Amino acid sequence: MAILQVNPTRMELSRLKTRLKTSTRGHKLLKDKRDDLMKKFLELVRRNKELREEVERKIMGVYDGFAIASAVMSPEMLEEALMLPKEQVELEVGSANMMSVDVPVFSFSQSGGEGDIYPYGLVSTSGELDDSVAALKEVLPALLELAQMEKSAQLLAEEIEKTRRRVNALEYVQIPSLQETIKSITMKLDENERGNLARLMKIKDMMVAQQRQANGQ
Repeated sequence: MAILQVNPTRMELSRLKTRLKTSTRGHKLLKDKRDDLMKKFLELVRRNKELREEVERKIMGVYDGFAIASAVMSPEMLEEALMLPKEQVELEVGSANMMSVDVPVFSFSQSGGEGDIYPYGLVSTSGELDDSVAALKEVLPALLELAQMEKSAQLLAEEIEKTRRRVNALEYVQIPSLQETIKSITMKLDENERGNLARLMKIKDMMVAQQRQANGQ
């Protein structure tokens, strides 16, 4: 692991120890965040799978109804019946905070129709078309919930990946580099201290020798 290019001083050693302490704490917090994100993500994936199967089943029923209606009605009659819908749907997009990630929140409101959702007269159309239009209205809330959930899962997955990279950078690069640098500076300081101690002892011996020589004279 590469050692940081810093001056081997006690002040620098103290600063690096503070950085190491902060990095270690940050590493733990990021790992906890990653684990919580993964837990929430897996919950979303399981719910998303169930909801997608439900929506696909309902949509297939709608398609089957339209297919039967198109078989018993002429294309012109079918197109004319569905040309002008009675109800209007307004979609509102908000946001919510989920594990420090802003995820979308969809809500919708319907206007017009006044309880009658069929934009055509019931005399000249088939019952399958009526059932399909009603089923299509019922599947809309689940479809919006599915879109909201899939986008939330995508955003959580991106946040998990970013958090994972940060955890790995701290665990395998920054923290080991700080540890090695601290170890290297500590060894150099200890070596310098031993060298200074040896010089002081040598100076002391020289002074004692000079004192003895002076006393002998």
